[in-house]
Amino acid sequence: MVVKNIYDELKNNPYPGRGIAIGRSENGKNAVAAYFIMGRSENSRNRVFVEEGEGIKTQAFDPSKLTDPHLIIYSPVKVLGNKTIVTNGDQTDTVYDLMNQQQTFEQSLRTREFEDDAPNYTPRISGIIKTDKGGFNYAMNIIKTENGDPETCIRSTFSYNNPKNGMGHFIHTYMGDGSPLPSFEGEPELIGSIPDDIDEFADKLWDNLNSDNKVSLFVRYISLETGEYKTRIINKNK
Repeated sequence: MVVKNIYDELKNNPYPGRGIAIGRSENGKNAVAAYFIMGRSENSRNRVFVEEGEGIKTQAFDPSKLTDPHLIIYSPVKVLGNKTIVTNGDQTDTVYDLMNQQQTFEQSLRTREFEDDAPNYTPRISGIIKTDKGGFNYAMNIIKTENGDPETCIRSTFSYNNPKNGMGHFIHTYMGDGSPLPSFEGEPELIGSIPDDIDEFADKLWDNLNSDNKVSLFVRYISLETGEYKTRIINKNK
C-alpha cells in the first residue's frame, strides 16, 4: 500500500467530511488520534468541540441558530479504561456501552447502520485505541451502503497490531464534494510522518483542511509509558 501524506490528502480534497486518523508518533512513544468535522450547511457549521470528562462532545456555537440536533450533536470521543473510542456520531455511546458489557468493538457496531441522511447515507466511521504495557493496537470500522443503495449495509473492520513509528491510518466519510456526497471507498489510507509534537500535528492538519468547510479538530497524544495524554482542540467558531 502506498504511504500517503495526510496533509496533501486534506489539501487536495475540499470536502472529506468527517475524518479519523490513528497511529504512532515518530519517536514511538505516543499513540495518536485525530478527529475533525466539516460542514456545508449553517447548522453543520454552527458547532464547536468542548471537553467532556476524558472525551469531547459537539456543541452548538450559537444555540439560537441550532435547527436540528440530529446527527449534529454527539460525543465523538470517550475513554473506557485503557481504550479510547473515536467516532463520527452517536455510535460512540453504542461502543462504550456495549464494550462495557463485554462485547467487542466489532460486535457493538453490528447493531448500527449508516446515517439516515438520504440521499447521502453518510458512512459511520469509528476507531478505537487500546494501550497495554507500553504497547498498543487499534482498529477502524466503516458502516456504509453498497453504491448508495440503502437496502444494503456493509460493515468493515480493520485491525492494526504493533503499528510502526510515525505511521498510521486515515479514514473519512466522503471521497470529495458532490450531490449526493460520494462515500469513502476502500480500506483506511496508510499515512506516514506523524510528528512527535502534538501542536505541530494539530496545526498542520488544521491548516490543510479546506478553509471554508472546516469546523473543528481534536488531537490526542497518549503516552505509552505513563498512560497520560495531551489534547488539543481547535474550533473555527470562537
